[in-house]
Amino acid sequence: MKNKGFTLIELVVVIVILGILAATALPKFVDFKSDAATAAASGVAGAMSSASAMNYAKRQISSSAGYALSPTSNVCTDTTDWGTLVPGITFTTSTPSGNSSYQLTGTGNCASSGSGAVVSCTVTNANAGTATAQVTCP
Repeated sequence: MKNKGFTLIELVVVIVILGILAATALPKFVDFKSDAATAAASGVAGAMSSASAMNYAKRQISSSAGYALSPTSNVCTDTTDWGTLVPGITFTTSTPSGNSSYQLTGTGNCASSGSGAVVSCTVTNANAGTATAQVTCP
């Protein structure tokens, strides 16, 4: 009579090989949270950069067009202006909370830099994802 099937040793070897493969692949999948947080912050930073560039272009056409960012304050921490230029996002200067809240930091002084100058602002979300927005001074 012929026996069919696998021996216990063959099954144990296969399980050990699968365990080794899982142990080497697992670290690649664990760090998705920080990657997602950085990608979300990059998306908001990109929206800020685009909004400021479009606003700058409108202001160059006509000083009454676009949105007049406050030139005397730090443009990076002017949460009211950014809330208007990038709707749907909550900007704060304190620690962010929630998925749609972002902290703005930086020393982007458009008054001393002048119109058309580009300043860098840092965007941080609640999950510690950070990105840099390049803001064009109006």
